Amino acid sequence: MEKALVALAAALAIGLSALATGWAQSKIGSAGAGAITEKPELTGTMIILLAIPETMVILGFVVAIMILTR
Repeated sequence: MEKALVALAAALAIGLSALATGWAQSKIGSAGAGAITEKPELTGTMIILLAIPETMVILGFVVAIMILTR
């Protein structure tokens, strides 16, 4: 039973962070598309702003690895 709970905790660490990242990127992406339409020089900034939420998934993965290897 303990292994199942550990696996569930690791899955939640990755799954919830991935859902949060997807939600954040959807909001940033739609706003970025509108901003780039009006000012094409903002393309580089919008790419960086879209990449920042990916750190949540990376941190969720690190937490899952820490949970599984404790």
